[in-house]
Amino acid sequence: MSTTIHIAVLAGTSRAQRKSIHAARFVAHVGAQLEGVTTELVDPTDFEFPGDGNDPEGKDARYTAITAKADAFFIVSPEYNHSFPGSLKRMLDSELSNYVHKPVALAGVSNGMWGGVRVVEALVPLLRELGMVATFTSAYFPRVQDIFDESGTLLDEKYTSTVEKAYKELIWMAKALKTAREQDV
Repeated sequence: MSTTIHIAVLAGTSRAQRKSIHAARFVAHVGAQLEGVTTELVDPTDFEFPGDGNDPEGKDARYTAITAKADAFFIVSPEYNHSFPGSLKRMLDSELSNYVHKPVALAGVSNGMWGGVRVVEALVPLLRELGMVATFTSAYFPRVQDIFDESGTLLDEKYTSTVEKAYKELIWMAKALKTAREQDV
């Protein structure tokens, strides 16, 4: 059994004016600094998901490979209209079998004071249906425009410990579920 945990950090939107990409890059960077962890930032703008759903024609082979390799996921999504972006839903819908019994941590992002709490709440039922195990420790980035400058530089170091706390639980779950998946061959 490999002791390294590979975590795919999913950026939740493909909008051109998105500020949440700064939070996603930050989450991937924090994870990459942790011992025994590798991370991979997954930007939906780098993929094409034709069709609609988990059909063969609706997959992007590069994304399929990423989800197969990942031991865990960390979704960083902005809140759009009290929910998650369609680009994230489309990406998630394409790989049902590669998500089963894998943990996922969540980070909500918003321009307002709520920090994306509603996007986190909206994602949990979907993740359960995909067979994923949602962690109970989430990270939130309220007023994202005040947390990162225009180039994506972090302006408030308190978010490092918040993200590390979410990773601690995610890594624990990833190790436990990876062991169980490998024993259930």
